[in-house]
Amino acid sequence: MNKLKVRKFGLAFGLTGALLYLGCSALMLTVGHDGTVKFFNSLLHGLDVSSIIRMTVPWWELVIGIVEIFILSWLIGACIAAFYNALGRR
Repeated sequence: MNKLKVRKFGLAFGLTGALLYLGCSALMLTVGHDGTVKFFNSLLHGLDVSSIIRMTVPWWELVIGIVEIFILSWLIGACIAAFYNALGRR
């Protein structure tokens, strides 16, 4: 069984999370409130997000959010790789 490199797997997850966060921000900028609500309502099959969508997000919150998502995603990816490596030793 091959071992995963924990740092590289974490980086891949972190960059993917950051890319998804930027995609969400781009969606909000391009389609407006109604389009964003329609997109997430269809994505979350039945949940109504219209009361929790906030369209006025300051740039510094965007930067903090992307950093937080990157860190959390990196930790998730690193844990998955570490668990995979640990459980694969037989």
